[in-house]
Amino acid sequence: MSANDINSFFDSRNTVEASSDLGDETLHYLEPIKSFARATYTSIYVIDYEKQGFEFVSDNALFLCGNTPEEVLQMGYAFYFKHVPESDLQMLLKINNAGFDFYEKIPVSERKEYSISYDFHIKNQEGRLILINHKLTPMFLTKQGKIWKAVCIVSLSSGKEAGNVKIYKKGVNKVYNYDLETDTWKVTEQVSLSKREKEILQLSTRGLTINEIADAIFVSPDTVKFHRRKLFEKLEVTNISEAIIFATNNMLI
Repeated sequence: MSANDINSFFDSRNTVEASSDLGDETLHYLEPIKSFARATYTSIYVIDYEKQGFEFVSDNALFLCGNTPEEVLQMGYAFYFKHVPESDLQMLLKINNAGFDFYEKIPVSERKEYSISYDFHIKNQEGRLILINHKLTPMFLTKQGKIWKAVCIVSLSSGKEAGNVKIYKKGVNKVYNYDLETDTWKVTEQVSLSKREKEILQLSTRGLTINEIADAIFVSPDTVKFHRRKLFEKLEVTNISEAIIFATNNMLI
């Protein structure tokens, strides 16, 4: 794909033409985002659909692929054409189109309550492919309900391959899963964790061992192992690191 195809990411159904329509609700909004970026291990950036580029890029190394935040900010969507493999780039364009199809069917009053999440590869400065999870949430809309600005959170994926496209609605125990082969959405219930499973995950994020977790929640190490096995089965992961990433990316803890 050529650099001219960058415009494909900016769907004509979401064209934002004049900031005069947008009001002054965004005054100083970047300051809390910058503070959050300093306090989290995830990468954060902000898309401006009026300017068709990035407005903010955090300095987390995961997403930068050896570039500085200023360089990625300057590149905007050209960053993807430089660091995403061709097959995944085509997939991203397909997800972008499907996402806007879905979005147009949502009542305007509810549009900021939805987030879309998916996995794709980026190539780091050593040329190694890394599978990341990318979550996009609208922040500011125009009066017509078009996305003006969106915040994106990037973290390591717990998945095995690109795809895993999901849409979540705040406060609703449903997940809309997109099938890339059939171009259809399937609704499922969101994975729910027991109180004990959440405790074990939360303590694991602090680096506690199985024995230390057992002492903290007053059970035997074998009980912790039992709950971890059930947790891995439920989340379809193979180890506690993947479980933590999955739970974080899917807002389970």
